[in-house]
Amino acid sequence: MYRVKISQLFTLKSDTVPFVLLRTWLVTKMKFSLPNIVSIICFSFTPLILAQQTAESFSAKDNLSGEAARVVNPGASDSTVIYEAEFFDQYNPITASDMLDRIPGIDVSGRNRGGGGRGLGTGGNLLIDGQRVAGKDNSARDQLDRITAAEVERIEIIRDTSGELNVRGSGEVINIILIEVPSRSSTQVELLQRLNHDNTYEIGGSVGWSTQIGNFQGLLNLEAQPNYENRDNREARITPEGELLGTLLEENIRDQDKQNISANMSYGNGAHRMQLNALFSVGDFPRSVRRDFVDFIDNVAVDSIQQERIDNEENNWELGGDYEYSFANGSRLAVLFVTNDEIRNSVRERFLADPASDPLTKNLYIDSQRETKEFIVQTNYNFSVTKSQSLRVGFERAVNELRSALFIASPFGTEPASEEFGGLPLISSISNPGTQVEEERYEGFAFHNWTINDKSALETSIVYETSEIFQTGEVSKKRDFQFWRPSIDYRYNFADNFRFRGTVNRNVSQLSFSAFAATANDDDRDINGFAGNPELEPETSWSFNGELEYRLPNDAGVLATSLFYSDIDNKIGKIIATVDPDQPQSATGNVGPSTQMGWFARASIRLNEFNLPNAIFSGRVGLFDSEILNPFVNEKVRTGGRGFGNLGFRQDITSMNLSYGIDYEHSFWGGYYDIDIVTRTRDDRRRSLDLFVQKIWFGDWVFRLESDNTLGASRCRYRERYEGTTIEGNVELIQDSCSSRYRRLILSIQTTF
Repeated sequence: MYRVKISQLFTLKSDTVPFVLLRTWLVTKMKFSLPNIVSIICFSFTPLILAQQTAESFSAKDNLSGEAARVVNPGASDSTVIYEAEFFDQYNPITASDMLDRIPGIDVSGRNRGGGGRGLGTGGNLLIDGQRVAGKDNSARDQLDRITAAEVERIEIIRDTSGELNVRGSGEVINIILIEVPSRSSTQVELLQRLNHDNTYEIGGSVGWSTQIGNFQGLLNLEAQPNYENRDNREARITPEGELLGTLLEENIRDQDKQNISANMSYGNGAHRMQLNALFSVGDFPRSVRRDFVDFIDNVAVDSIQQERIDNEENNWELGGDYEYSFANGSRLAVLFVTNDEIRNSVRERFLADPASDPLTKNLYIDSQRETKEFIVQTNYNFSVTKSQSLRVGFERAVNELRSALFIASPFGTEPASEEFGGLPLISSISNPGTQVEEERYEGFAFHNWTINDKSALETSIVYETSEIFQTGEVSKKRDFQFWRPSIDYRYNFADNFRFRGTVNRNVSQLSFSAFAATANDDDRDINGFAGNPELEPETSWSFNGELEYRLPNDAGVLATSLFYSDIDNKIGKIIATVDPDQPQSATGNVGPSTQMGWFARASIRLNEFNLPNAIFSGRVGLFDSEILNPFVNEKVRTGGRGFGNLGFRQDITSMNLSYGIDYEHSFWGGYYDIDIVTRTRDDRRRSLDLFVQKIWFGDWVFRLESDNTLGASRCRYRERYEGTTIEGNVELIQDSCSSRYRRLILSIQTTF
């Protein structure tokens, strides 16, 4: 066992990494004021300014197992880091994901969405054999658990922007290179068992098959994923003066099992390369809720019960593919497409009773229906302009559709009672008998990459987008939008392992079409729905970001810090729909201009310096501020939380084929309220601690035990409910509640044949 005495922390030099990290942590515990923010930012740059001195210490003691641990690709930029497959042999990895877990300082997104989540774009930071995966739900990130470690030849971490890459706008790109062999085949099996905090036992698993025959590669994966959850909620209802009005105990159980089948196929022959990807998922499930109320009336406790039954239908499928042709001069022509369909339907019924009454009386029926469809096709052409410059031009067409309906019925409904709505009268004023929204969008784009010199590179882009949105139903409307989305990405390498990255982006958000019509409110048992807003427009913003990153020598780790600022033109939030005293409603809408700013720092360090071989410490800190003029209270308020802190640690004891680790996260709450037309709510997320231990037996059988939410953390809510509205009313009562998250043990057994 390796130990570090607490007293040693105070003898460290002020310019060593542990001292800087400790000092930064202490600063974050101070009050969140402007002088302290400045201090935090100054401290965050300290490890980078002093990095060269720290590097000498790491170089002296860092001795990685395997001489091929890290090499610089001589045929590429000096900032391309390559991990040969032999480096990971000491860890006995099963999948490509296991290999990436042993590399400090990387973040895998793998999603292929463009700016603001619109269409395919050119985003993402994960490639497989230099290629993107044409998919959204079925992405390259999902494939990492299906690619066996034996199939990987090397992993490249590409830190510079380049016209040769098939993705844009990432701080670094992870390229998984597979072994070229005439043929191979492997089967991966995983058995998953979960024991939840209420002693509910679940079982699931997956089977994956991978094959290569000549130039053809294929992956097929079948998965049954347990997704049970039991949340307990305790609430006290009090007056603004602190008098107890009542209590509530709520049990909320979701009994869900998700089944997925996915397939990925690729074929390459000379200048031709093509891929086809498919996904189908089903996750129908029931949810049951029981609420036990105690109300104090004239100092007498009165008991009552609420029960809810919710049937949920969830399924989706996706098909995507691409074809690429490489010309003799090095230019490339590509065509990509994705089409998908997703259904999210639910029927919710609520019953009331005194504890002694039988049967229960139905007092609410909500039928919510939603189906979304998407079809995207993109073509792009990449070519060299000069030896140091390249250009990618392209065109994309996307069609997005939504079909939705909402029926809310209660004893206070305005229509005759009907069995179609659970035997209750329909409330026509807040129901949505049927809405269809369709967007047809076109965009043209051009990306220019320029390697200015050995130290600096510049990527600029311009995207022009035009779209038409058609809405039919209770409201029939057609709207046109046009946007320009320029961006600049500049990188300067002070040294091979020390760089600056600055970006400027014009962003346009993806609209949620479900907000165009009335939708159910699942977050407040006293307010059944939100009004629709057919005038909703995309959120547009200018974003500015600057980052310094330092990679310690000998693959000892990564230190980085960054600042960002966003100027938002028409922030999307909640706006006033109706101020009817009997039925006040809000809707999703464009609130107005807003600003957001923040600071991030991250560190991922191998702990060989502290005699902990094959151990990695990771830490992240984020502090945020924001401002908007709220339409309900006519005051400037925050639009989000204050920040977060995250600590992670893992160590591989290779002599025992044993690994263990922790992940701890804590949100910095306070100062942010979700303000609606009749409520003012603060959500406080508590700390979270996850643990794991993993052992390899019998050569290649991996046994992994995980503890999720080990501390039994709760999520607490403080909600002020107004008499009248938040615009001109007074606080009527306060609902102070805490809801437990799941706490569970997970045992998985995995092997490859």
